[in-house]
Amino acid sequence: MQTQILGLVTPLMALFFAATFAVMWRVGRMKRHVLGFGIAFALSAIGFLFTHFLPADAFYIFHVTQVFYALGSTVMIASVCERAGQRLHLGSFAFVYLITALLLAAAIGFSNDVASRLVIVNMGYGVMFAMGVTTLLTARRRSLIDVAIIAVMAFQATDFLVRPSLTLLFEQSIPAEVYRDSVYYSLIGLVLGVKGMTTAVVLIGATIAEWNKTLRESSDHDVLTGLLNRGAFEQSMRSLLPRAQTEGRPLSLVVVDIDHFKQVNDIWGHQAGDQAISSFGELVQQMVRGCDVAGRIGGEEFCIAVWNCENDPAERLAERIRQSFARLEHAGLNPDIRLTASFGVATAREGETYERLFARSDKALYRAKSNGRDRVENAEKQRLEDTEPKSGLKPIQLKRAAAGRSIEL
Repeated sequence: MQTQILGLVTPLMALFFAATFAVMWRVGRMKRHVLGFGIAFALSAIGFLFTHFLPADAFYIFHVTQVFYALGSTVMIASVCERAGQRLHLGSFAFVYLITALLLAAAIGFSNDVASRLVIVNMGYGVMFAMGVTTLLTARRRSLIDVAIIAVMAFQATDFLVRPSLTLLFEQSIPAEVYRDSVYYSLIGLVLGVKGMTTAVVLIGATIAEWNKTLRESSDHDVLTGLLNRGAFEQSMRSLLPRAQTEGRPLSLVVVDIDHFKQVNDIWGHQAGDQAISSFGELVQQMVRGCDVAGRIGGEEFCIAVWNCENDPAERLAERIRQSFARLEHAGLNPDIRLTASFGVATAREGETYERLFARSDKALYRAKSNGRDRVENAEKQRLEDTEPKSGLKPIQLKRAAAGRSIEL
């Protein structure tokens, strides 16, 4: 009875950790790899419970437990790799499982001794964790918690590869009917408990760190659009500009303002206006790169810092966003209504401050609005345009020409 109770400690502990990760995933709205940690612990607990309660001499016990242990290992490794931004090659894991299952079937048919079965299945798990460690080592980021996770995964791989052989040196033959009374079975309960506790502590620490980071970032982001708020965007620019100048990389700034936005609120209401702002923010996130920085700096005004981007490509990006936004339908507005936006573009000059760069971009934006809206103006090309002959188009005519692409409200 005492052995039965002690044997339940490890699976119950695994189930506790599974529930912990599930709650953290749910309450903290964490990414799916956190839920994956919980699923992995739950699968491992189920596998150990089958080992503990199924008949010790049943020929199928190793096949059943191998399924759950292999699935648990795969989900754990895949979740850890996804957290690090690495994709696991699941086909290789399926191949390892298939080879292990075939060798296990042969070992069961050949002898009643479980020693060979233990070596086979544990070697399979060890190879899986070793493959996971190799994948993690290709990830770019290397924070302290990342190193700790790699160390835990390496410990898992080493244990699975080494422990069975070392144990069997002392207990060379283990008949199936006495498996639960063997030294190996007593040892595996202890080792799995220690490994489960160590792995869970490290992963819980990593999850809490991610949770704190998410909370910090949420205070820096605009609730309506998901973009950076004004303070966070300006802070980012004050670090991006010196970095661009140090590394000799171009940095362009695009300032955007949704046209006639006051009339949108007045005619269709603030809820429709909020929806339009949200749609524009979503569009920007889809069209900029991960290295770019976008923020909402005012009611209907936005900024995009385009990293390592010359002036002409930045202007083309602004034009693509302008055209895409002009085609968007907006909930709460009449189906035939299309909103437009005006853009100002400038590229940072040597030693230029953010305030000066923003002022030049904002001046270009003001020129875009003065010239009829729904257009892109480039601060770097203004001097050249000023030297060219005027078209002779009167201001009212220019406004009407631009109105052909926009909506007069």
